[in-house]
Amino acid sequence: MSFGEMFVSGLSAVFAGGQFLMVILAIVLGTIFGALPGVSATMAVALGLTFTYTMGPVPAIVFLTAIYCSSITGGSITAILFKIPGVPSSAPTTFDGYPMAQRGEAGKALGIALLASAVGGLFSAIVMFAMASPLAKAALAFGQGDLFAITFLGLSILSVLDMDHILTTIISGLIGLLLACIGQDPQAGVTRLTFGSRELMAGVDMIPVLIGLFAVTEVLKQTNAKKRLSAQDGVGGTNGKVSTKMPSLKEVWGVKWTLLRCSVVGTVIGILPGAGATIASFMCYTMENKLSKYPEKFGTGIIDGIAASEASNNAATGGAMVPLLCLGIPGGNAAAVMASALALKGVQMGPLLLTNQPEYLSATFITMIVTNILMVIVAMGIAKVFAQILAIPYFYLGPIIIMLAVIGSYSEGAAIGVFIMVLAGALGIAVKYMHLNSAAIVLGLVLGRMCEEHFSRAYVMNRANVFQALFGTPIAAIVMSACILMLLSPLYLPLLKKLTGKKAKAN
Repeated sequence: MSFGEMFVSGLSAVFAGGQFLMVILAIVLGTIFGALPGVSATMAVALGLTFTYTMGPVPAIVFLTAIYCSSITGGSITAILFKIPGVPSSAPTTFDGYPMAQRGEAGKALGIALLASAVGGLFSAIVMFAMASPLAKAALAFGQGDLFAITFLGLSILSVLDMDHILTTIISGLIGLLLACIGQDPQAGVTRLTFGSRELMAGVDMIPVLIGLFAVTEVLKQTNAKKRLSAQDGVGGTNGKVSTKMPSLKEVWGVKWTLLRCSVVGTVIGILPGAGATIASFMCYTMENKLSKYPEKFGTGIIDGIAASEASNNAATGGAMVPLLCLGIPGGNAAAVMASALALKGVQMGPLLLTNQPEYLSATFITMIVTNILMVIVAMGIAKVFAQILAIPYFYLGPIIIMLAVIGSYSEGAAIGVFIMVLAGALGIAVKYMHLNSAAIVLGLVLGRMCEEHFSRAYVMNRANVFQALFGTPIAAIVMSACILMLLSPLYLPLLKKLTGKKAKAN
């Protein structure tokens, strides 16, 4: 099937009959699901499965793809307005989005988030369609040692996450790694740090921890503040009336390289099995922080941080579809749910899909393009609805946020999820007063489990040869060398600065 034929096939799959209305419904549902605290992209796709039971294979993949893409974007709404990441990959969006909302620039923050989401999603969709086959082969070439090296590279970011407070950042990362150790050993099956609790044998769920660290901590912080938010000022003087303001051409031009870099990196990380949007957003946020001419402004409310987070996590959605459709390997949890649904519909995912059933790839491609364009308009309307909550006096709004946090935590992990949320909220208070780094804790929790699983498999596959597991392939050797350089950077970077300073004075 030629490119033109596949393009026409994809258009007919999206716009045939009442399918376009179903796409719009999927975008609305996905955006709302993503904005609700505790409803991850995985849960959004799982909830969307109920709508696909009577659908054919092509309409089903169109519907689920629209939900998947829009749910990632929806997570930025509550991340900006309430400092509650609707989905885990929106956690870095809170670092700059919420401070902008407090300054009365919530509409501007939402605008750059939606634009970056559309750019990242469209870029990954085009890459997925044009390079699906070679990218799938490249992803297949990655072994467990390579995947460990890439995941460990994400952990190595801890050493440069906050150069001014390197010790507390490393301690925060170690706390996250400690939380990641709770549960069963991935290789031996031995329980660790469960204290006899069966519910903790599966490990600590990420969403209750995120809700506790961000939402509960923020409510307690506002409750204890001398000047509380009220109905008269809302967040930053918006009085609950937030109108999404798209960035100017000058502002877009200022973050053009950020959008491009994060779209590329997000797509590549999305292709890697088991990586996903959360790793992409954290990695790109830190990458842009280090590449920026004004890194000290990150975390204070600048559009660069929002653009980095939202472009990368949306780009990862297109990347995740490559191994799913071309190899039959889900790129993440949400893709795994989609794989189960498509298997029930008789879709034979794998290398032969492009030859035997190319209509699925074309339908996914067109759906992602349509979704990433329409979700900007849909999200604007949904953001206005959510923003009305800001006009509620805080002595009502605080308990409402806690109620939503409890519901989100309970839906993810039942009673133990609520318990974890409470403990994470207490940890968030300790983080605030001990000047620790909440982002480092989340990074350690997210990547710690993945690192351990990949290393355990690489260790066994290389017959307990640690060096072979870490440096056995060219990819692993190059990435691990980069990790070592990054981990040692706090030692040699100050020396380099002193040497360059002395040379400058001498000249």
